[in-house]
Amino acid sequence: MSKGEQAYLDLCQHILSNGVKKDDRTNTGTYSVFGHQMRFNLQEGFPLLTTKKVPFRLVASELLWFIKGDTNIRYLLENNNNIWNEWAFKKWVESEAYTGPDMTDFGNRSLVDPDFNESYQKELQLFKERILTDDAFAKAYGDLGFVYGKQWRSWKTSNHETIDQLKDVVEAIQKTPDSRRLIVSAWNPEDIPSMALPPCHTLFQFYVQNGKLSCQLYQRSADVFLGVPFNIASYALLTHLIAHECNLDVGEFVHTLGDAHIYSNHTEQVMTQLKRDIREFPQLKINKEKYSIFDFELSDFELIGYQPHPTIKAPIAV
Repeated sequence: MSKGEQAYLDLCQHILSNGVKKDDRTNTGTYSVFGHQMRFNLQEGFPLLTTKKVPFRLVASELLWFIKGDTNIRYLLENNNNIWNEWAFKKWVESEAYTGPDMTDFGNRSLVDPDFNESYQKELQLFKERILTDDAFAKAYGDLGFVYGKQWRSWKTSNHETIDQLKDVVEAIQKTPDSRRLIVSAWNPEDIPSMALPPCHTLFQFYVQNGKLSCQLYQRSADVFLGVPFNIASYALLTHLIAHECNLDVGEFVHTLGDAHIYSNHTEQVMTQLKRDIREFPQLKINKEKYSIFDFELSDFELIGYQPHPTIKAPIAV
C-alpha cells in the first residue's frame, strides 16, 4: 500500500470530519481546513492516485504548457486537453462581443438543466473550434493572462526586463546544489488582476541531498478532490524531469497546503473514493535521449503498471 496515497485519503477524511463550512468565490461552498502537509517518496513509484483514475496525459500536457511559458489554451486544445477551458470560455461569454445565449452561471446551470446543458455544450464546442482555427480570436479570448507559464519563464521586473525563473533554478541546482534559494514563484502581486485565475500553487522550492532532488510546493488554495491529484502528479513529473537534467535521482515531493477544501458538491464523490482500496503506484519512464526539460514532448513519457479504479466525475467550480 502506498503511504503517499494513504496520506491523501487521510486528508480527505480529515476535511470531511473536521472541515469548517465556508463560502467561496464561486458561491459553491466548501468544507475547509487550514495548513496541511503530505509527503511522497518518489523512489516508491510515481504518485498518480489509484483510488480513482487520474489522466496522466492531461497532467503532462499541462505541465509542458507551463514549461513552455505558454498562457493560451490553444496548445492545450491541440493536445485534447480541456482542463482550462472554463476560464477562457467565461471570458468570452462575458465579453461585449459575445451575442449567443445567456451563459450566466454556466458551470452550475449546466449540471441541473438538460436544455441549458445542451446549449452550453454547443457554445463551448464553437468556442473551442474558433480558438483552434482563428488566430485573432485565440489571441483575444484564448489567453488567460499572466498565469503560471508567464511567471515561470518571463517574470516582469521593474526595469522592464524578464526573469526566466525555471531556467535559472535548473542552472542553480547544477552549480550550487546546497543553495537555499532554489525557488520559483508564480505569485506576482502586480499581475494578479490580469490573471484568469490567480495561482493556486504559488511557490516551489528544490532541495538536494545525497544525490537526490526533492521538491516542496506551497499551495495557497487546494481543491482536494479535483485539483490536488493533478498537482501531486504535475510536480512529481517536474521533479523527475529536472532531476534527469541535473543528473540526480528523485527524492521526495512535499505538498504543503494553505486552504485545503472539498467543495460541497464533491462530498459524495469523496466518500465513494474513500471506500476503495489503494493499489501500487505506477512507474514513470522518460526518454533518456533527451536532456533539457525544455525539449520534452508528450511522447517522451510512459507510465508502466498504472491500474487505477474508475474515474469519479465531479463539477468544476469556476
